Amino acid sequence: MSQPIPTFQALDLSYDLIAALPDVIRAVSRRDRSLADQLRRAAQSVALNLAESTGHEAGNRRQRIQSAFGSAQETKTALRIARGWRYIDAADAERAYVLADRIAGACWRLLHKR
Repeated sequence: MSQPIPTFQALDLSYDLIAALPDVIRAVSRRDRSLADQLRRAAQSVALNLAESTGHEAGNRRQRIQSAFGSAQETKTALRIARGWRYIDAADAERAYVLADRIAGACWRLLHKR
């Protein structure tokens, strides 16, 4: 049996982000299936890349965290687009947006350690 992979804050937040999105994705999907799919895939990519980073060292770990950062930014943008098109209201997206922003910040800090 393999050793348990240690989690870190950004990965834990990514699970919270996914849990915050089902109702938002359903609402977006009623109006724009493509955007809903993109939002779902971006959020999943955050968690998957962060989890994958725990099994890598140095450069590969950095690449996975960079990908997670980009996907967190993509998630935020998809939420803003859905709000802009009035598929959802700001209150519906707020929790997910805040979580995606916290994840992006955590990734940024991991990538820019002093």
